[in-house]
Amino acid sequence: MTTSLAPEPQSSAGAPPESLPAYVYDLTELDGHMRRVRAALGDVEVYYAVKANPDPRLLRTLAPYVDGFEVASGGELAHVREHFPGAPVALGGPGKTDAELFADVTRLHVESPSEIHRLLAAGRAADVLLRVNLDIPIEGASLAMGGGATPFGMDPAGIAECLALLEGQETVRARGIHAHLASGLDASRMLEVAATVLDYARGLGMSEINLGGGMAVSYAEPDRTFDWETYGSGLAGLRRPGEVLRIEPGRSLTVYCGRYVTRVIDVKRVHGELFAVVAGGTHHLRTPATKGHDQPLIIGEPGEPTTIVGQLCTPKDVLARRVPISLKPGDVLEFTMAGAYAWNISHHDFLMHPKPGFHYVTR
Repeated sequence: MTTSLAPEPQSSAGAPPESLPAYVYDLTELDGHMRRVRAALGDVEVYYAVKANPDPRLLRTLAPYVDGFEVASGGELAHVREHFPGAPVALGGPGKTDAELFADVTRLHVESPSEIHRLLAAGRAADVLLRVNLDIPIEGASLAMGGGATPFGMDPAGIAECLALLEGQETVRARGIHAHLASGLDASRMLEVAATVLDYARGLGMSEINLGGGMAVSYAEPDRTFDWETYGSGLAGLRRPGEVLRIEPGRSLTVYCGRYVTRVIDVKRVHGELFAVVAGGTHHLRTPATKGHDQPLIIGEPGEPTTIVGQLCTPKDVLARRVPISLKPGDVLEFTMAGAYAWNISHHDFLMHPKPGFHYVTR
């Protein structure tokens, strides 16, 4: 848990308690974080993974620091085009519809030989990166999209099939390799994976390599952040002259700028355990239920271990377990690390409770 002064009756964005729950995004904090990330990475290209948080105000804060946006659906593509009509966009993801596969994007991340067949049959021009799933150990990952049999990308035999299909024509152009193998890796482990991917790409004569995202974020230790300086200097050491290296982080860029602010409705004891019921819950902030963790929060007055739950009729609606905090009805709570995979992945309409508000801090 993060510890700070007890929150005031109003959130840091000035939202009165009766307007809660609400998301509060600190755009100044995000801008400062992106300055540090950009400085650490040098000329490594950065595409923001829109799936992490597509909020337009966040995207506008990110835009000066990124080389483009990575999207995984036609809906995300339309959203980015609406707000940034001329921005470079890479489109990936399995199960592409024809509208997605044939979209006018800067780079298309191809997931299977079938996608190449469809592009060629339609005569659609495209600059593609072939997504590889290498059979390598992925130790310490919170999610593994590669390293063995998964629905994501292709094994080397699938890549070879794609390259054979592309011979003798110039409509669909293989520009390089894409490899997003895992999430939740620290800088040293990500550099080990990057070295393996680069060796593979070089063996195919490819000089444009997208190494994906997946930079580690710790909800248990919020102050332990990804080591961008080590990662940036490591990539600079791995890259050969003429190679274009690209990454597509999401969570690690925006997670720290967001808070979910709510108020306590009820405090009760059941079979000796203390529970605080707050307005909202995991239908607003699904992250702790999805990842099985306790959402970090600002602790004011310490107290008896209290489990903080939402308003839903399910025992899975838990935001944090046995937090040493003193709470009473009407108190305001601020959950931190709510800037990524939070509101946008939540089951908003379950029980049809009101939606949260959204507030933005600039200083």
